Amino acid sequence: MARLTVRAAADRLGVGYSTLKHWIYHGHVRTTQTTGGHHRIADAEIERLLARRNPTIRTGNRPAPTSGVIVALSSRNRLRGFIEEVRIDGILGQVRLRIGDQMLTAVITRDAVEELNLRRGDDALAIIKSTEVMIGREAAGKVAPRRGRRRPK
Repeated sequence: MARLTVRAAADRLGVGYSTLKHWIYHGHVRTTQTTGGHHRIADAEIERLLARRNPTIRTGNRPAPTSGVIVALSSRNRLRGFIEEVRIDGILGQVRLRIGDQMLTAVITRDAVEELNLRRGDDALAIIKSTEVMIGREAAGKVAPRRGRRRPK
């Protein structure tokens, strides 16, 4: 589990350094301390704070959404992260999303990038819908290919 410095966590949360330190000193943010007394904040705590700041829409509390706004999806494979990089070339855009210590790259249309107003440092949600899953395995050294399978007699 990655632990961020207070400054990096403040950038990720979109708040000032002094604001985050204030929250830490008042017990609103859980941290660990280094032997030198410096605070470190876990990714899970950042996610908790982001979830509190952007609560799920509750149908009873808000007016009906306008046309084009998605209020719910059937997909369960949702990964919350923040945008590390946005590249646009021609009609396509490449968006790199950091999710914990992993990176996810999505290629979408330029129109989608512009419509969603995706910018570096913004929070975003990757929604994965797939009919295929591939499994790979890394070899420690060079492995000779197998020459066929033996069939049981």
